[in-house]
Amino acid sequence: MPRIRMTNCRDRRPSARVGARSRALALAILAAATACSTDSRTPLVVYSPHGQSLLDAFELRFEAEHPEYDLQTFDLPSQNIPDRLRAERANPQADVWFGASAVTFADAAHEGLLEPYVPSYASAIAVDARDVEWRWAGLYETPEIIAYSTAVIPEAEAPRDWDDLLDPKWRQRILIRDPNPSDTMRTIFGAMILRRWNESNGPDAGFEWLRGLARNTKDYPTSWDGLLLRINRQEADLTVWNLPDVSRVIRERGYALAIVFPKSGSPVVTDAIAIVRGAPRAEGARLFYEFCGRPDNLAYAAEAFYRIPARNDLDRATLPEWARNLEYTKMPMDWNLYRANIKKWMTYWASDIRSESAK
Repeated sequence: MPRIRMTNCRDRRPSARVGARSRALALAILAAATACSTDSRTPLVVYSPHGQSLLDAFELRFEAEHPEYDLQTFDLPSQNIPDRLRAERANPQADVWFGASAVTFADAAHEGLLEPYVPSYASAIAVDARDVEWRWAGLYETPEIIAYSTAVIPEAEAPRDWDDLLDPKWRQRILIRDPNPSDTMRTIFGAMILRRWNESNGPDAGFEWLRGLARNTKDYPTSWDGLLLRINRQEADLTVWNLPDVSRVIRERGYALAIVFPKSGSPVVTDAIAIVRGAPRAEGARLFYEFCGRPDNLAYAAEAFYRIPARNDLDRATLPEWARNLEYTKMPMDWNLYRANIKKWMTYWASDIRSESAK
């Protein structure tokens, strides 16, 4: 495949890095909803890791159709959202959770944090892309990829598969997004463990692979935006991340990056949406849920933000050319094994592999 080169009261959103206490956060959100909705509109609160550009665009589109609502989006790391829903369980502040891996949603559903809702397009969502009780459903599919600096690495020398990243020539030339708060990186790390599972009848061979990657890793940026910026500035030469984010910075910011779909396959995350259990504005939450899953908005997300729709009934002609012609190998994943172990694996990575490589 050719390389891709491609709201109101804006200051109300709390920083994703601020570790505020849950009570202070809840009060801040209530204050934001009150302060920013001085008119007759109904505030509608959405938690999402999708990034401010996408959230601002969806806010404008949704409010144009539903002027009775003031959509208030909070851009948060995917792993922080369940923590906030737990803290707010007795007094929910959010109405919709828009984006994160299906595994993260499944854990939240198991804890009773999500409200069942069967969307109007339910028949177009594959059984393995939704919760059996409809507490969450897939909205996008997100392949994980390798990205490299075209200013430093000639195409002929670029890695072509995951194992190429362990080559000693990449020592101190790789940046990896801090994986603990990131569904994307947790998925990639989990996939590397699972693909070598049979070699050691367990995670050990995968852990050894992650040790090799850690030896070649220069740093662990705390945000994907900062990660890609540093690659573009040639502070390092390689990374692993997801297709939509890398494609967007190539197209919108002119970053000198190229994308590689690994030959052995890309882990593909089902990116989901759900209504928060006890959502204060349930009717608006259902409207936004339907809005996000509508064909025209899925096509818009594909065109503007490189999101691959999860619905299987779309007319492919309505999608941008890159999405119609996209070809890559999907890596098999045992998501049940992943879900049962990923927290334990990440704890081991942080305490043994990362700390060991830092010595």
